[in-house]
Amino acid sequence: MSTGYCVKCKKKCEIKDAKKTKTKKGKDMMKGQCPDCGTTVCTFKVD
Repeated sequence: MSTGYCVKCKKKCEIKDAKKTKTKKGKDMMKGQCPDCGTTVCTFKVD
C-alpha cells in the first residue's frame, strides 16, 4: 500500500483503493481515498 498526505485530516495515511495513474505531463502517481474522511489523496512516490 502507498501512503499519502490527507489535506483535510492534516496527517499521513494509507491510501485506500490506490491506483497507479499518470499526470497530464506523464509523471507516475498513486491516487485513491483517505480511509478516515474519503477525500482524494495523491502521492508521487510510486511503489
